[in-house]
Amino acid sequence: MRGSSDMSEQDQAQTRLEFARLKQEHADFDAAINAMIATGCDPLQIQRMKKKKLALKDRLQQMEDGLIPDIIA
Repeated sequence: MRGSSDMSEQDQAQTRLEFARLKQEHADFDAAINAMIATGCDPLQIQRMKKKKLALKDRLQQMEDGLIPDIIA
């Protein structure tokens, strides 16, 4: 029997789906930022998009840390 701290398979599957969705959203931000730069958009808008993209990257890193068990004990 697993300990209560272990994620159930369903929880892991949901977390992996959310991770994949956020990863796609991060890629979408990247494409949008590149398009904004190419079309000469307002630098302030570009900076805001980059900030959102960075926050999303941080969230992805947190999720990834939770999904991948620590190997070094």
